[in-house]
Amino acid sequence: MSLFSTLRISASGLTANRLWLDTISSNIANANTTRTPEGGPYRRQDVVMSPRGQAGFSQFLGSASSTSPGQGVEVSGIVKDTGAPRLVYNPNHPDADANGYVAMPNINIVTEMVNMVAAQRAYEANVTVMGAAKSMAMKSLEI
Repeated sequence: MSLFSTLRISASGLTANRLWLDTISSNIANANTTRTPEGGPYRRQDVVMSPRGQAGFSQFLGSASSTSPGQGVEVSGIVKDTGAPRLVYNPNHPDADANGYVAMPNINIVTEMVNMVAAQRAYEANVTVMGAAKSMAMKSLEI
């Protein structure tokens, strides 16, 4: 594996993890949004990542014994949660229905914080890989 392919793979991970962190931030910021332009409460979003240049998991397992390295990761899309919104009784809220219930986003702040820590750690791991690749390149230039 060349230095540039290592940097390219890590850069794809950095890009995907930054988008993941942005999506988590959006979820947390909209945890109490009851009205959106599409209508109804905000829907939780999640990032779907897939290996770049690989057809699937079975091909990934097949490449473990070959000499071709992975190609990194790419964001396949951002999907909205299809779960039902939380119903909270608040008859004074402007978005309350006839029974006094308000449809709130089904966002769990604890889950979002756990996802944020995971995305942050993955981002840090990719930065560490890039730093190690840079260090190896600098050491090879000294020889």
